[in-house]
Amino acid sequence: MKKITINWRKVLLTAAVFVASTCVQVLALNAFLIPNNVFSGGFNGIAQLLSLLFEHGFHISLQTGTFIMIFNIPIGVIGWKLIGGRFTILSFVNSITVSILQIVAPTQALTTDPLLASLFGGLLVGIAIGLAMRYGFSTGGMDIIAMVVQKRTGKSIGALMNGINFVVVIVAGAFIGWQNALFTLIGIYATGRAVDALYTGYQKLTALIVTSKGDDVVEALHRDLIRGITILPSKGAYTKRESATLMMVLSRYELVEMQEIVHRSDPKAFINLLSTVSVSGEFFDADRQLQMRQAVSVPKLETITAQIEAEQQLESQLDKIEDNK
Repeated sequence: MKKITINWRKVLLTAAVFVASTCVQVLALNAFLIPNNVFSGGFNGIAQLLSLLFEHGFHISLQTGTFIMIFNIPIGVIGWKLIGGRFTILSFVNSITVSILQIVAPTQALTTDPLLASLFGGLLVGIAIGLAMRYGFSTGGMDIIAMVVQKRTGKSIGALMNGINFVVVIVAGAFIGWQNALFTLIGIYATGRAVDALYTGYQKLTALIVTSKGDDVVEALHRDLIRGITILPSKGAYTKRESATLMMVLSRYELVEMQEIVHRSDPKAFINLLSTVSVSGEFFDADRQLQMRQAVSVPKLETITAQIEAEQQLESQLDKIEDNK
C-alpha cells in the first residue's frame, strides 16, 4: 500500500492564501465598491446590481453576498460534476466563504471618492484573483465556468466575460448613472492589471524548465499532462554541469499542475514562463487530450512511448472517420 505524504508547508501556505483572498475580496466589496455604487466585473457585479434592484425596486434588503451564493452554488455543482478536482472544490468554497463574510461584515466606506473607490476596489479584487490563481484555485463564478469550458473544449470564454462586464456597465449607467459606469470601467481595468501582475492574463504560456533530471521530469509530465516537450541539451555556465532544458507550451489552467509535477520530480528545477502570443501547429485541446487517453489501455500515459503510440492510434482513428465520410 502506497504511503500518502502530506506537504504541510504547502497546505498551510494554501490555507493562508485562501484566507487572505477571501478577506481581500470582502474588503474590496464592503469598503470600496458597494458603498460607492461602483461595480465589480463578472457575477459579482451582477450580484451588486440585483441587490440594488431588490432594495429600490421591491424594498427587499438582500445583501450582495446572497446573490453571489445563489450564482456560485449551481456553478460549483456543475464544475464538480464535469471536471471535479482540487481547483473546483477550493474555488467553490472560496466563493461561498466570501458571500457569507460579505453578509455578516459591516459595509463601511473607507472613501467617498468614487475614483479612489474604483481604483482600490478593482486592485483589491485583482489581487484576490491573482493570489488564488497562483496557488491553484480561483474566486469562483466565471473562473469555474472558464475552467469547465477550457477543459471540455480547449476554448476561451473571453468574449462571454467581456459581454457580462459590458452588460454590468450599461445597466449601471442606465439606472445608476453614467459616472458610476465609467468608474466601474476603471475598476474592471484595474482588476485585470492586478491579475496580470500577480498571475498571468495569457491563455497560453511557454515554459522553459532547466533540470538535471530530464528523463524523470519528462516521464512525470507525460504521465499527467499530454503536451509536446522539446528537450534541449544545456550546460550550466558556472557549475559546468550538464542539464536538460525542456520547452513546452501549455494553457494557463495547467500551470499550477505543471509546476507541482516538475518540483515533485526535481525540487531544484528552474522554471521560466514566457507569454505566448500565438501557436502555429498542433496544440492539443482538452478534447484531443481526452481522446488520446482513451486510445490507450492504461488510465494514464506511463511512458513517452505510450504517448506516441496513443497519438498514432488516434491519428489512425481520425483517418478512418475521414475515409468513411
